[in-house]
Amino acid sequence: MKEFAGKTAVITGGGTGMGRELAIQLVTEGCNVAMCDVIAENMAETKARCMKEAPQGTRVSTFVADVSVADQVDSWPAAVKRDLDTDHIHLLINNAGIGGGGSVVNGDRAQWEKTFNVCWGGVYNGVRAFLPLLMNANEGHIVNVSSVNGFWASIGPGRPHTAYCAAKFAVKGFTEALITDLALNAPHIKCSVVMPGHIGTDIVTNSRKILSGSQTSVDVPAVRRALAAQGADLSAMSDDQVRGYVEAQANAFRDNAPTTAAQAATIILDGVRAGKWRILVGQDAEFMDTLVRERPEDAYTPDFYQTIVKGTNWKI
Repeated sequence: MKEFAGKTAVITGGGTGMGRELAIQLVTEGCNVAMCDVIAENMAETKARCMKEAPQGTRVSTFVADVSVADQVDSWPAAVKRDLDTDHIHLLINNAGIGGGGSVVNGDRAQWEKTFNVCWGGVYNGVRAFLPLLMNANEGHIVNVSSVNGFWASIGPGRPHTAYCAAKFAVKGFTEALITDLALNAPHIKCSVVMPGHIGTDIVTNSRKILSGSQTSVDVPAVRRALAAQGADLSAMSDDQVRGYVEAQANAFRDNAPTTAAQAATIILDGVRAGKWRILVGQDAEFMDTLVRERPEDAYTPDFYQTIVKGTNWKI
């Protein structure tokens, strides 16, 4: 798929971050875009930005859906057909994801399963729901967003990260298996697995909102417990100070990232144009990929983590 003008793309998690930037860049090229998200207000902002850049006649539609819920995703294709007046799509980008549910040992089971079901189930549900519309196109491409945590199951020795890592490994394996499946049964459809490093998005803030069920609140006791488990003592901080600390950490994750969401979107779309089935996003992702391949037996040692931090210039 060398160009996107005149094509139709479906994007999950289009409300912020890479999903928003993918939508804007595709629309700018004259690609019709359908997006979903769980936060309608974020999608409305994305759509407004898209329409400022859209060539005449380009269509943009939105749909509120939780990608972890199959029934909600299954009802979306009918809306896409209606809103974009089409019986086919060319590009499916399963981008939606959240963090959380770090520990299977002493973490909250509901949060663990929600994180896993969004990050992995959202990909599976998206492919199942939109495969018929991809089959109707003369060419198609599925883009599944995994992570560097899809080949390195850690964010460092001091914090468990099991739900997210397990889901991203599943996305990677599923997409690689799709290469053969599609080649045999739908050869006009290609696929890519995307493995971003640290990208400047609001995933930390959005994940907290989704897992807590609140658009504003911070679960202060849960934050205190989580940080105590990592050796941090917040006893001298008031609840308001803890809330401020959480907000500052989320903003730092977004603002200190070595790769912006817009840069990540460009890398992904360039990878699709180039026909890559494996798209690493960011120099940190490239460095980590090489390091894990060279030293797999050391991958979960403290020294290995320090090598990653130094080699990627992460601000932690």
